[in-house]
Amino acid sequence: MSRFWSPLVHRLTPYVPGEQPKMADLIKLNTNESPYGPSPRALEAMKAAADDSMRLYPDPEATRLRTVLAERVGLKAENVFVGNGSDEVLAHAFQAFFAHGEPILFADVTYSFYKVYCGLYDLPYRLVPLNEEMGIEVADYAGPCSGVVLANPNAPTGIGLELNEVRRLLDMHPDRVVLVDEAYVDFGAESAVALVKDYPNLLVVQTFSKSRALAGARVGFAFAQPELIEGLTRVKDSFNSYPLDRIAQAGATAAVEDESWFLDSVQKVITTRKTLSAKLAALGFKVLPSQANFVYVHHADRDAAELAADLRERAIIVRHLRGVRTSSWLRITVGTDQQCEMLLSALRDILLRNR
Repeated sequence: MSRFWSPLVHRLTPYVPGEQPKMADLIKLNTNESPYGPSPRALEAMKAAADDSMRLYPDPEATRLRTVLAERVGLKAENVFVGNGSDEVLAHAFQAFFAHGEPILFADVTYSFYKVYCGLYDLPYRLVPLNEEMGIEVADYAGPCSGVVLANPNAPTGIGLELNEVRRLLDMHPDRVVLVDEAYVDFGAESAVALVKDYPNLLVVQTFSKSRALAGARVGFAFAQPELIEGLTRVKDSFNSYPLDRIAQAGATAAVEDESWFLDSVQKVITTRKTLSAKLAALGFKVLPSQANFVYVHHADRDAAELAADLRERAIIVRHLRGVRTSSWLRITVGTDQQCEMLLSALRDILLRNR
């Protein structure tokens, strides 16, 4: 605490990012990073971008990147916004679209940064409880609001919402922005990007950090009709006109163009997720049906925090989130087949030892 802080800073409860420990021989399954690394074409493009042109500012509009992103989904560059990670894109969206005096609606168990943005921008919000199976009930999102924020698939549960349910939300709030946060959509859920042309109130946010393995480059993006893109751009250019450096733009563009690598990497995660889920269930865990690159698990006879601590002693890191509805669950990133087998072996030993 400091007497130099503003009243706002005193009130803030910052987001706590996933741990990035510096441990030898670590199996890191706590922050949903890709276990396979970026596209080789992306790496080559980033190396090539590190030349004398670095003395110049990057393209503030990231024109080439926005163009390839748009072409991939049948839209135009005017339908695309890019930022320094999807967290920055989300932050700009909260500031641009949700200051209408009424509460923003989002789930009680979801990405915890949403509440942080509300605190930062002094925005009221209302938490909408997930159902008993940890799923979203669209009917519960009726009523006056400043907008709706939906993580799809949801995090940390991994459960996806069908596209017709997203459409119901959009129809329910035609005069408010419905933000669909699709950080994990490539691992099996339906993207709402197909609805952008039909809904001026839809903003779809995605990232290069998960399925394209560029978490270290910090590139996020959004799809929407031009009116919403302009709103985001006005906020960006009032904050930081150059959010993406030359290297990040080059790597992200090449990653989009390397479709075969992307599809292969995603499919490997999906296949491993299916096997991991089945084997965790055989060990007595309840495993939620995931459409993300992680699984959310609960063991009726074992304390989740203790399990996480026991795994850590074996240099295996998973995510334990404290909270009324989350403290008995673990979120486990899908790693390589070898990493997942080592995780399962450690869990078998822990469960047998503590029986």
